[in-house]
Amino acid sequence: MSLVPALDPVIHAPGRLQICGVLAGVQDAEFAMVRDAVGVSDSVMSKHVKLLEEAGHIAVSKVASGGRQRTWLKLTAGGRKAFQAHVAELTRLAGVAR
Repeated sequence: MSLVPALDPVIHAPGRLQICGVLAGVQDAEFAMVRDAVGVSDSVMSKHVKLLEEAGHIAVSKVASGGRQRTWLKLTAGGRKAFQAHVAELTRLAGVAR
């Protein structure tokens, strides 16, 4: 029997995995909050967000608030499904390693 891993190469990078993990627990979140939770710089966060958005895993929206523009992130339905499959595969692999 051949096993096909369900690991998503876009999600698999530690920073992007953390971003998806944060977003999985909320409806949406402000860029700065997610950046701080992940502990990366603005530029690193922006690169991760761009890759996740290009893959269709997250949606990015800009909202004017208090005279400045704020960026909001949320997992798309496909992104949520991909993240859940990725976590399930990591859990399966951890079980095999026991």
